[in-house]
Amino acid sequence: MAADRPVTIKDIARKFKCSPSTVSRALNNHPLINEDTRRNLQEYAQKVGYQRNSVSLSLLNKRTGTLGVIVPTLNHQHETAIIDGLQSILQPLGYLMNICVSNESYLLEKEYVEKLLANRVEGIFLSISQETYDSGHYEHLESIIQRKVPLIFIDREYEGFDACRVTIDDYYGAFAATEHLIKMGCQRIAHLKGPHGLAVTEQRYKGYVDCLAKYQFPLEEELMVTTNFGVESAIIPTQRLLDLPHPPDGIFGVNDQVAIGAMYVVRENGLEVPNQVAIVGFDDSPISAYIHPTLTTVKRPGKQIGTEASRIFLSQLKDSSPNQLTENIVLSASLIVRESTLRTNISPDQGS
Repeated sequence: MAADRPVTIKDIARKFKCSPSTVSRALNNHPLINEDTRRNLQEYAQKVGYQRNSVSLSLLNKRTGTLGVIVPTLNHQHETAIIDGLQSILQPLGYLMNICVSNESYLLEKEYVEKLLANRVEGIFLSISQETYDSGHYEHLESIIQRKVPLIFIDREYEGFDACRVTIDDYYGAFAATEHLIKMGCQRIAHLKGPHGLAVTEQRYKGYVDCLAKYQFPLEEELMVTTNFGVESAIIPTQRLLDLPHPPDGIFGVNDQVAIGAMYVVRENGLEVPNQVAIVGFDDSPISAYIHPTLTTVKRPGKQIGTEASRIFLSQLKDSSPNQLTENIVLSASLIVRESTLRTNISPDQGS
């Protein structure tokens, strides 16, 4: 037997001068195989390092026990918390996760979908990339549905596409963040807005706009600047805000990374956070509680996204009827108040 190839059932059968089907039954503890024979074959198989062919078994059983998870990045705690939630439910049930990172690329996301389908995954959990929104192409998503593979959007969705989803109430979180800045006495509140088109970006922007309208604050275009989700993307936009004739005294960042970038620029300009410029982020990433000053932010329950998405997937396995309802779960977001917004110079007629 060649040392550079795996041991097969046929190899074991030749060794014991029996049929491959006898070996297969023995390795699977079939009751019709003599107990001594079973033990001898199993001990030998273990000794020579025999491993079952999972691909062949999947073809036989019509299931692979594998799942696809596609996320835009693994740089943030939020995505890892979602994956943790998925694994906490599905891994004990024997599922193997294929974790794919799209890096916000439509082409890479499309390629991952094609490869996952080719490998016969039993379900795909997808957080849409920025470029997929920008491109307007979703044929790769339609191919998942056509193959009758469960598709569940996690955190980011493709609006208007008929699939189950678990998202966060980004609108409420942004509204609460902006309202908090108003109650802390801020008069000119800027928004470092995320990439155009993404549902999370647009919902947070809408929460900001509607909150300003509620409190009869003017909507000023110069106070709304587009960034992406990285800390460095906030540097130049924040400097432009501070260079305005009437700079903002409050900044709402689309996420914690952007807010931290804004805080760096504010302090580099010799301004005090929060008394001169109050800053709030979004995500409640671990670092937000340890920077100085600690960052006020909006907490997103990432692990719960994963556990709820797992529950939806398992319910779809039980009910594969064509009339199955599409679940749309929106989880609550909550404001976490820290030092970056706790102003001590609020006048008596402010902060009410």
